[in-house]
Amino acid sequence: MVSRSCSNFMDLASGALLDLPCTPRALPRVMTVPGIISDVDSDGGSDGDSDVLSSQCHERIIIVANHLPLHAQKDTETGRWCFSLDEDSLLLQMKDGFSCEYEVIYVGSLKVDVDVSEQEVVAQKLLEDFNCVPTFLPPDLQKNFYHGFCKKQLWPLFHYMLPICPDNGDRFNRSLWQAYVSANKIFADKVMEVINPEEDYVWVHDYHLMVLPTFLRRRFHRVKLGFFLHSPFPSSEIYRTSPVRDEILRALLNSDLIGFHTFDYARHFLSCCSRMLGLHYESRRGHIGLDYFGRTVYIKILPVGVHMGRLESVLNLQSTSVKIKEIQEQFRGKKLILGVDDMDIFKGISLKLLAVEQLLQQHQNLQGQLILVQIVKPARSTGKDVEDAKRETYLTARRINDIYGLPGYNPVILIDRPVPLYEKIAFYAAADCCFVNAVRDGMNLIPYKYVVCRQGTPQMDEAMGISVSSPQTSVLVVSEFIGCSPSLSGAIRVNPWNIDAVADALNLAIIMPDAEKQLRHEKHYRYVSSHDVAYWARSFMQDLERACEDHYSKRCWGIGFGMSFRVVSLSPSFRKLSIDHIVSAYKRTNKRAIFLDYDGTVVPQASISKIPGPEVISVLNSLCSDPKNTVFIVSGRGRDSLSEWLAPCDKLGIAAEHGYFIRWSKSSEWQSSRLTANFDWKEIAEPVMRLYTETTDGSYIETKHSALVWHYQDADPDFGSCQAMELLDHLENVLANEPVAVKRGQHIVEVKPQGVGKGLVAEKVLSTLAFRGKPPPDFIMCIGDDRSDEDMFESISRCILTNPLLPAYAELFPCTVGHKPSKAKYYLDDTVDVVKLLQGLDNASSQKPRDSSQHHVSFDTTL
Repeated sequence: MVSRSCSNFMDLASGALLDLPCTPRALPRVMTVPGIISDVDSDGGSDGDSDVLSSQCHERIIIVANHLPLHAQKDTETGRWCFSLDEDSLLLQMKDGFSCEYEVIYVGSLKVDVDVSEQEVVAQKLLEDFNCVPTFLPPDLQKNFYHGFCKKQLWPLFHYMLPICPDNGDRFNRSLWQAYVSANKIFADKVMEVINPEEDYVWVHDYHLMVLPTFLRRRFHRVKLGFFLHSPFPSSEIYRTSPVRDEILRALLNSDLIGFHTFDYARHFLSCCSRMLGLHYESRRGHIGLDYFGRTVYIKILPVGVHMGRLESVLNLQSTSVKIKEIQEQFRGKKLILGVDDMDIFKGISLKLLAVEQLLQQHQNLQGQLILVQIVKPARSTGKDVEDAKRETYLTARRINDIYGLPGYNPVILIDRPVPLYEKIAFYAAADCCFVNAVRDGMNLIPYKYVVCRQGTPQMDEAMGISVSSPQTSVLVVSEFIGCSPSLSGAIRVNPWNIDAVADALNLAIIMPDAEKQLRHEKHYRYVSSHDVAYWARSFMQDLERACEDHYSKRCWGIGFGMSFRVVSLSPSFRKLSIDHIVSAYKRTNKRAIFLDYDGTVVPQASISKIPGPEVISVLNSLCSDPKNTVFIVSGRGRDSLSEWLAPCDKLGIAAEHGYFIRWSKSSEWQSSRLTANFDWKEIAEPVMRLYTETTDGSYIETKHSALVWHYQDADPDFGSCQAMELLDHLENVLANEPVAVKRGQHIVEVKPQGVGKGLVAEKVLSTLAFRGKPPPDFIMCIGDDRSDEDMFESISRCILTNPLLPAYAELFPCTVGHKPSKAKYYLDDTVDVVKLLQGLDNASSQKPRDSSQHHVSFDTTL
């Protein structure tokens, strides 16, 4: 657990290489209602029960992003700052999806530099006038954070670009990573200045702030925290190349809800969590959830939408009407294809031009008729790659115009200047086809905007000379590698790298009948208009509220250092088993039953050698020598292995193969269950398992006397899990009429006789001791680490309630190994803790061994 003496989390996150002080308070705290304001600027540790800050009158949503939704400009004459809302900002538009009961506060940076002497005044003005809390990063830090790590490390990686050679991206730079962590901490500090963690929701946006959740979760263990990634998330083969891959994954998992635009991006993230962190996910009532140290981290899949009202209002502007008329006049009689892209290496502008060239070459009738208007927006990053892409674009456009151009006609028109929104809207409304050819893009809302603009408004239709009864049409040619592609089922999807196929798609878009264009347009407009930005924000917030419902029903505490910090969240009744607590009960009881799992309990799960160490053998022998104790090892392993490994323990009881075989001591005979004497089912199950073993590299079959187990822990995690599900279904079908149970465990699929299980072992042992022993057991301890041990925990509790021979006042200690949800009331951290606990019980024994004649109880052979 994190020591509370660790006062600066940055020291943990990046060592001593960065000596950044805590962000100074720029905003005064104002108490609006009576309450307690605690020192939220402290970097000291916080346990899970101390999330108490100032009271607020209503819930708020704190939206955190790299940039605030503001325009900022400084008057050169007066020196005064002027600020205005950016109506085109997604962060501002999403407010329409929130309930009026929510107050929205924005935390982020300005797009301009503000002198240190002016920062406090500016911060106060932005808070009062716009509910905005600005973060002011030092210039060097801003450069290394945004232009360094974000744009030169994360952006290329998330768009599938690896720095294989120095000319192809920048190699990993540790100082840039430290700047990224430092900037994220400054953003987190600003959130801490205004947050009421008991009431407020925090929604963090995009790849710039992926480690921010760790800082917030460390300070407020029960913070209501959502994160949405607006860029692609790469496949595990790409993402795993990052030297800080685990740190980023663990930071994201400190959120309650993580959102992605498409299932592909979510699937890649889940695959990374599985392969690199060993986490497993499942769908629960339609929602995908990851179990992470007792917390459920939910995954949201929903593409963002456009703001219908904003687009329609611009469509109705007089300036838009005038521009539309100009465009119609300029391109009268031409087939107008429109592209709107940033100038960067992932937008595929040069590939788009090559496809147009191919189209003109193949269809000479389009020469003089086809025009591509490509609006080029400024690049968001700099570097040789961007310059090369820009140079290639202009050279290709010039070549096409030289070859296929005519007097007064150029097939490619590049508009490389700031284009006001009304002009873009006019081009959308006038274009016959919208063409998006990016090789990798997070979402790309250009096709959505095009569809809305082609639907038009009555005022725009009048300006364009379109009658009210005329059908609306539109055609989309989109890359299959952009986030909006899956939601546009009526679009012509293309592989941007296949120039011939893209040229054919453009030709299809041009010659498509108007009736088909109308049907495709109507289908797209129904989706775009119903899944707008308000719908997206409202849906995300509803899921975030649901994900945070049980925050205060569990006990929380933080563990781990630096970027490995996480919060363990467990039931209030679930607590660590204290040696002092159990020793007290141990001393005052007279008849004790102790059940211990083997792998992962007395022997580490990851240990290559499964032979117990000398200290384990010693403590088991000592506990068995106390006449008050009956000690059993209950394991799924075979009896031969357990007999060999535990040979030095003469008085130890062993239940092998989940209790199919059992003996009460080394000198007693093995007794087997009589529930199943026929193992003909193995002849059916084994060939099926062998088939999956041959097709799944790294898997193998373990043959036991009573069971068959298919192991796949050494196989590819995704493929192994997929094969396990298929094998489970296959075995259930072929063994439907056999007296066996097919179960899936941790990296295993097991077939065993029905009615055999660890729970039954515990019930039979306790019943036998209660029937034969005087007095009956009044102390029962059971320790295990996996799913099969949950049956023991449940059986022990049931026995006390249903067996009249067992005292109702018996001391019960069901205990699981590891921090995880369990039917047990207690937990221990690992096998080291288990051995220490057993040694503590041994030291507390009131009687030591006097002779080798321990009482023997004959076991009921009907087990």
